[in-house]
Formats: sequence, C-alpha cells, structure tokens
Amino acid sequence: MLDLRHLATLDAVATEGTFGRAADRLGYTQSAVSQQVAALEKAVGGTVFDRPGGPKPVRLTPLGEVVLRHGRDLLARAQATEDAVERFKAGEGRVDIGTFQSITNVLLPAVVRRLLDDHPNADIRLFEEETDQPTADGLDLVFFDGRLTGDVEQTKILDDPYVLVTRPGQFAAGPVPLEVLHGAAMVAQPPICDQARVERVYAEHGVAPLIVFRTADNRGVLSMVRAGMGIAVMPKLALDDTRGLATHDLAPALAPREIYLAWQANRTLSPLAAKVVELTRQTAKTL
Repeated sequence: MLDLRHLATLDAVATEGTFGRAADRLGYTQSAVSQQVAALEKAVGGTVFDRPGGPKPVRLTPLGEVVLRHGRDLLARAQATEDAVERFKAGEGRVDIGTFQSITNVLLPAVVRRLLDDHPNADIRLFEEETDQPTADGLDLVFFDGRLTGDVEQTKILDDPYVLVTRPGQFAAGPVPLEVLHGAAMVAQPPICDQARVERVYAEHGVAPLIVFRTADNRGVLSMVRAGMGIAVMPKLALDDTRGLATHDLAPALAPREIYLAWQANRTLSPLAAKVVELTRQTAKTL
C-alpha cells in the first residue's frame, strides 16, 4: 500500500537529486530516506530510481516517473484536505440558518456582522419561512418563536414581551386593560406560530377583537396601525420602526414570546455553527 510519507520522500529525492540533500530537506537521516524509498519500491513492485553512485544525482526510472506524477497529485490533494480541515476548525466553511422576520431584522444582522469580522470567508446561508412548526432537517441551526418538537436540541435565546401598538394619543399613558381589545378593530399576524397562542389568551379572558387585516409582514401591521385601520398587539422585537406610533403595556400582561435556537439532536455542530450560537447568546443580551 502506498504511504504518503513514502511519496513525499520520492518527491524530495527527485527534486534534490540525492538522498543526502533530500534527508536535509525532510529532516531525516540519509538511512531513513533510503529505507522509505526501499519501502516504496516494494509497494509498487519495482525500482523508482537509477543510482549511478558517487556524486552523480539519482534519476527516476520510467516507473518512478509514473509514481511521482500520480504521487504529486495525491500529495497535493492531501495538503488541500489538511488545509480545508484547518480552515474548518478555524471557523470557515458554510452554515445554513433557518430564521423568521423579527430575528432577520433585529438580531441576525449583528450576529452576521460579527461572524464575518472574525471569519471573512464564512459562507452564511439564511432561509426565512413563516410556518407553524419549522424543522431543523437540512439546516445547521433554526430560530423559532416557541419550543420546537421532534428530535432536536434547543436553547432559549430570549423572552420577547408583547405590547399594544396604537396611534399617539389613542389611549392615555400607562398600561391598557386587556378588556379594551374586545370588539376593537385590530391588525394582526396570521393565526400561526405564537400568534395562535396570543389569540387563545384573548379567548380565555373573554376578549374577541375584530380582526380587520392579517399580514405576515411586521411592517405591514405597523403601517396599517399608523394609517388608523386598527390597533395591534405585537412582540417588541417586531417593532423595528415605531415612528408615528405609541406603545403601551397590557394589564394583565401577556406571557412573553419565547425565542429558541435549535439544531438536530445527536449532531455535532461545526465550529462555525457553534460560533453562531455563542454570538446569538451574546447579542440577545443587548436587546
């Protein structure tokens, strides 16, 4: 069986011309070089060098030329693999992340910027989908506004409290009773994900708002509130533009939206994915 060390010795002898100079280049003794060449010749079943003796340089045999040509390809591939592994360990490579609007707009920009500052050659892919229950299949990491079910590991990133969003002056300063929402014209998200839980809380308190518009676009909700179409209850992380709007706490307060970061169970995270988890936790503390 061919050994990469033997091929490296073959390359060194062919380049340097003598066993002695090859030994100096490789940091071996001359006898060690001779032993490795002999082992290579045994593996390939023939002589790879003609040895004229004396100070004359050795020459490759026809068999040696074939072995060297292909051996150099193997050595280059081995070096490329070693380099790729080292880059991977250093945090390069690709990471695929499932996300949703609030995370994309508010949290991930800071995470991505810091990640690229540390690893400018990182290949970051984001996949955004509004769904009732996302899956971590095919992704390194996935964000979701709730605990995921299935064969995943997950960590809670933050609690995202809900507030009432209105036009300025529509309500007096301070908390607004939840019962005020009964019969009120409201703009809302589609009844999936955590929005479904919010609407169950309304029902538990006997509150039945009049939903006049639903959209998955956070800015669409805010724009329609700004236009006077209705009021809205939204998590704070979704409020990336509150110009011309007022916010109020609700009484009683709704339980906050819980945001998790998950990945497939029993799967080792790449160094890059692990870095995303670390940076996410750090960034979440600043929000």
